[in-house]
Amino acid sequence: MTKKAIIYDLDNTIYPVCSIGDRLFAPLFKLITEAGFKGDKMDEIKAEIMRKPFQMVANHFKFGKELTEKGIDLLKNTSYEDEIIPFEDYQETKKFDANRFLVTTGFLKLQQSKIRQMGIEHDFNEIHIIDPEICQLTKKDVFTDIINRKGYSKNEVLVIGDDVNSEIKAALELEIDAILYDKFNLYPNTSLIPRITSFKELDEMLVA
Repeated sequence: MTKKAIIYDLDNTIYPVCSIGDRLFAPLFKLITEAGFKGDKMDEIKAEIMRKPFQMVANHFKFGKELTEKGIDLLKNTSYEDEIIPFEDYQETKKFDANRFLVTTGFLKLQQSKIRQMGIEHDFNEIHIIDPEICQLTKKDVFTDIINRKGYSKNEVLVIGDDVNSEIKAALELEIDAILYDKFNLYPNTSLIPRITSFKELDEMLVA
């Protein structure tokens, strides 16, 4: 599976959102709780916010226009200024002789701050942040753009991420090879695509 380009997701692929989530999202959680979401429902919401874009969570849990807009206003002005430590196996990704692309969805200022606080700006040939409040692009659009601009064939590109309904789905729709990075063992029985729980496992796949 020799590849010329590897496209990585950010959240829960490069670092664990749960390591900063309670601190980062404390004002948002307070806002949602004050709107009437409590108990088990609030626990579900917190878990989803640490895994998916806020707009998707707001729609799924039917926050309504007012709460959704308040949440967006809060998050689009949020940044994270404390240290963020990547997963311990992240350094393994630097072994691979392929161009590196980071493609993430989220609020621009917030995603930029995460990347800065991890100090990974220079680890990638290109970094793409898809902010739904600014543009209508999807990860599928960005993947297509990278392939076309760089002149890659589809079999020269690999997508790695944790979300089967986001970057993995986009890759499969484009007929690009994808690997599910399942650090938290959320999909132990998946047979849809290759699955790893550590980037150490990727070494064997790429030289196979």
